[in-house]
Amino acid sequence: MHILFCVPVEQQEKSLLEQQRNKFTHLDSFVPRLHFTHCICLYLCHCRTNMERKVSALRRPTNLTEERERKATAVMNTNSSTVNLNLTAVTSVTCVESLYPGWRLKRHQLIHSGFKPYSCDLCGKPFTRAGDLKRHQLIHSGLKPYNCDLCGKSFTRAGHLKRHQLIHNGLKPYNCDLCGKSFTESGHLKKHQLIHSGIKSYSCDLCGKSFTEAGGLKKHQLIHSGFKPYSCDLCGKSFTESGLLKRHQLIHSGFKPYNCDLCGKPFTRAGDLKRHQLIHSGLKPYNCDLCGKPFTWAGGLKKHQLIHSGIKSYSCDLCGKSFTEWIQTLQL
Repeated sequence: MHILFCVPVEQQEKSLLEQQRNKFTHLDSFVPRLHFTHCICLYLCHCRTNMERKVSALRRPTNLTEERERKATAVMNTNSSTVNLNLTAVTSVTCVESLYPGWRLKRHQLIHSGFKPYSCDLCGKPFTRAGDLKRHQLIHSGLKPYNCDLCGKSFTRAGHLKRHQLIHNGLKPYNCDLCGKSFTESGHLKKHQLIHSGIKSYSCDLCGKSFTEAGGLKKHQLIHSGFKPYSCDLCGKSFTESGLLKRHQLIHSGFKPYNCDLCGKPFTRAGDLKRHQLIHSGLKPYNCDLCGKPFTWAGGLKKHQLIHSGIKSYSCDLCGKSFTEWIQTLQL
């Protein structure tokens, strides 16, 4: 949902907006002719900075009527975090003063219409706007003209580079109220909060496994497809995701910057170190329902449960002996 905080604009800004109006006259054929003072869905400021700028504009002296001043005060007194967390409770808002001409609101309403006339010739993904399609096509082109000065990582868009650079400066201003975990972006925090909600709306049709996000389901479905387009140049091992390949390649690099404070064992990834440290803690919170054997990790319990299931999916090509785990075939 979105909220549109409308503020007065200078005459020069109005002139610039008027120049852009002609670019979007074709939207009249897609969106019903409505009185565009505000979107019924509530047009939300894209980021805290925009909202602060617009609220600051509301504080400037204007010739607003008493009613408009009251609404401006209400907007200024609204806590931004409260707005983000209680969008479902808001149903409508009246503009204090029109910031954008009708074409911009019409363009926004295309999102709700579900009409996506622009499709990618390579993958078929549809888009509402031509600009969105052009940005998407950069992915297929392989061009990544924006490079990070600190680590050399390249990106297709300048916005992606800016978000990446937040990692290097160490700033994580978005904190989870439930567990305290911090994030560089508000979007990452929102995704994380779905974990605490326990809501998993996306289920796999093949195995029934459910996920909090549609993206998680899509990644999971690649497992069933057997399609692994990302291969390691050094050992040939293939992966369903580019991120998994990158993590794997760290093994070949030999670089292990994460060391255990108790035993000194080094690890390639921080996550591997955290899992290792559970061994020293002695905690084994995962118990087998059938035999009661406890495990430090959930993955260890799952592997163990395969023994009880009797399923042996991995067979030796030389003698035909079958095993519950793939790793056992390497120990012959």
